[in-house]
Amino acid sequence: MGGMQGNCMECMEEGRQSAAEGVVGEETGMATSGVEDVRFHGRRKSRPLKPRQQRLMRELLPRLRVVLPEAGQAVEDACEDAWPPVAGALLDPAGLFAHAPRQVGLEIGFGGGEHLVHRAARHPEWGFIGCEPFVNGVAKLLGQIEEQQLANIRIWDDDARVLLPRLRSESIDAVWLLYPDPWPKKRHQKRRFVNQRNLVQVHRILKPGGMFFFASDIADYVRWTLRHVLAHGGFEWMAEQADDWRSPPIDWPGTRYEAKALREGRKPAYLLFRKVGESGADNLLAT
Repeated sequence: MGGMQGNCMECMEEGRQSAAEGVVGEETGMATSGVEDVRFHGRRKSRPLKPRQQRLMRELLPRLRVVLPEAGQAVEDACEDAWPPVAGALLDPAGLFAHAPRQVGLEIGFGGGEHLVHRAARHPEWGFIGCEPFVNGVAKLLGQIEEQQLANIRIWDDDARVLLPRLRSESIDAVWLLYPDPWPKKRHQKRRFVNQRNLVQVHRILKPGGMFFFASDIADYVRWTLRHVLAHGGFEWMAEQADDWRSPPIDWPGTRYEAKALREGRKPAYLLFRKVGESGADNLLAT
């Protein structure tokens, strides 16, 4: 971790150089003009669900599941950068909630839902969308939603890369990507979520000044993310000193994976980026 902390500022310069030289596509394992492999890699389910979890998947999930507009409905804006190509209207995420939320947050890969539930309970005026294709994680989140009677969470139980191109531009205030699969083998690194094609979508859906938050305990993925986000050119890294990426934000709930990493001696890094533009969602990320 010490090397990761010491090299973060160097990564900033590497990111700028990558943008100038156009080498990011090569680093992600795809040509900048090529087509990303959008096949899902990873587990969909592990152990069998308990009876209560089965009931929640059957009864509660259909009420909270994000349903995309059908083709032929009114289209507010176009998404020319989407892959696969978008066939249908774009979704206004604020419309998913019974009461119009003041702001909307999106978590990509919520795992067991610890962070998402913490945010939703603390900020009932927000609406939150959680993306997670792992069935057991979805079932666990549903249990917490029922126990705490949370009305401001909606669930996309599939690959986030399918949802992002279908969201309306500048409709999200904050995006969290916490401890994503690092795909450590070099031949698998093109599967990492952080690449230029996905960053284009994250940037598009964020409102001006909106926040993108990344956390990982894998030093190589932290450096990778810093290089790629800075090379994108549409994000500003908010760190001003080393403690800004060494320490979690105030009121950080942590996750099970983070606790495991700390037990095993791996120290996480926390990267916060702002979409270039006017002030947005920093109030939530800082509290």
